[in-house]
Amino acid sequence: MSPWLVVLCWRDCRERRLPNAWTLGGLGLILAWRLVMGGLPGFLSGVAAGFLAGAFLLLPFLLRGAGGGDVKMLAACGAFVGWERLLPLLVYTAFAGLGVAVGMWLFGRLDGRRVAHYGRCLFDWRYDRAAGRTGLPPAESERVRVPFSLAIALGAWGAILLPAIPRV
Repeated sequence: MSPWLVVLCWRDCRERRLPNAWTLGGLGLILAWRLVMGGLPGFLSGVAAGFLAGAFLLLPFLLRGAGGGDVKMLAACGAFVGWERLLPLLVYTAFAGLGVAVGMWLFGRLDGRRVAHYGRCLFDWRYDRAAGRTGLPPAESERVRVPFSLAIALGAWGAILLPAIPRV
């Protein structure tokens, strides 16, 4: 799975898009692999985990905070790790996404004005949203888009390699 993750990360960093042929193709191959290696229980575990992993990014996708390729890539990674490792995948991906965004911001590769605007919209009832929107960089700008495939790849590697999150 690592070569697939590396290629997707490279393409996302360069072009800020994840092609359907790679994301959906990877999902199909992963589900076929789970069926061959784990039988029907392994396949169903992959389908359930892939569905829930994709649903994890559905709200950000609908709010235009994540791309469709990110949703499909996370669904494929969820299908790979299965039901048993889904929670670690989502936790590690979320923290890795925060780390990638902060790192990009610290190195001047991310414009923080959009995040500040949305934060003020949520927490400052006196904030003039219309006036604040006029000072934002365009949504298509490279400086407002985080290549979330990096976080998904780090989360997948973490879910595979690190010990499980203890159950309470």
